[in-house]
This record gives sequence, structure tokens and C-alpha cells, in this order.
Amino acid sequence: MLLVVSQAKSGTIYLGRIPHGFHEDEMRSYFSQFGEITRLRLSRNKTTGASKHYAFIEFAYASVAQIVSETMDNYLLSGHILVCKVVPDDEIHPKMWIGANRKFRPVPKGRVEAVKRNAPKTDEQKAAISKRLLKKEEAKRKQLAALGIEYEFSGYAQKEVAPPVKAVAAKETPVKAGKGAKKEKAASAKKPAKSEEVSWTV
Repeated sequence: MLLVVSQAKSGTIYLGRIPHGFHEDEMRSYFSQFGEITRLRLSRNKTTGASKHYAFIEFAYASVAQIVSETMDNYLLSGHILVCKVVPDDEIHPKMWIGANRKFRPVPKGRVEAVKRNAPKTDEQKAAISKRLLKKEEAKRKQLAALGIEYEFSGYAQKEVAPPVKAVAAKETPVKAGKGAKKEKAASAKKPAKSEEVSWTV
């Protein structure tokens, strides 16, 4: 009866000092030879997505997790001595399995910040931004004065919106005839007109 209870209970192991390139697919393929894997989570950097070289693997049976721990602890893999320990149930954090069995995608913070920055602002947000900019500007002026630097610059308070530039209609400019055109005109004036010849048939 005790054997049945232990078999029905799942078991979790902590795997540390994981070598580079030994990721989710490789771990699942390797550790599946011991038994069924129900959950697997490799800890990764949220910004870059790089491995933090430790993971948690949950097996369907606690006895399998115990066998894996005894077999793989201090095991040499790709130049790294693995650390493999069974994690007691009372030490499993509720958020430990968030993101398990899913392909990790790093959050594009630059894109998120750009969307947030370019989003339409409310009047309250605009007022807060203006207040913050003016406060920074005043602090910079005081800092320069404390250093004995006499430097004036147009700040946010002095900036005025430039009036829109009015479009000016272009005037039509008469095109002057070139020298070649003048010569052709003079030559055509001097050239006599041909007289029409009439032939009579008797």
C-alpha cells in the first residue's frame, strides 16, 4: 500500500550547473529516459533570454525523481559537474512553475517603451511632463550658477511655437531668348521669300 502511494505522488528535482546549450528540448529528451516528465522550467534572463544554468523538472512519480537525483548528482556533463537534488513539496514556491512547458520569448522592452512613449497623453499627463521638465531645467540652472558658469540657454519655459510658414506663390518669370534663338530670328528676316513659278502649257 505504501508503494502505491509513493508511486502516485509526483516528484520535483532541482538541476544546477547546467552547461551552455543544454536547454529545454535537450533536457526533456535526456531525462525522459528515466520516466514521464510532467513539467520542466529552465530559468532564463528576462531581458536577453539567456539560460541561468539551473532548472526544475517534475516527474510523474516521486520514486523516479529520487532515482534521477541519485544518478545525476555530481554527474559530469560537457565539462560541468551537475547538481541534482530532490525538492521537498513544502519548499516548492507557488510561482515556480510559471512559464513551464512553454517556449521562452524575451520581452522586447524597447518596443514596449516606444509604444508607451508614443501613446496619446491626457491633459494631466502633459501637465506632469511639463512640470517635470521645468523642474529639471531649474535644477540645471542652479547647478551651473553654483559652479560659477555663466551660460544662458533657452529652456522649455522660453520656447515659443513658431508661426506656420505661409506658402508664397511663385511669380512667372519671362524666359529670355538665347543667342541661338536671336541669330535664327535675324537669319529668317534677311532671307528673301521664294517667288512662285507658274508653268503654262500650250
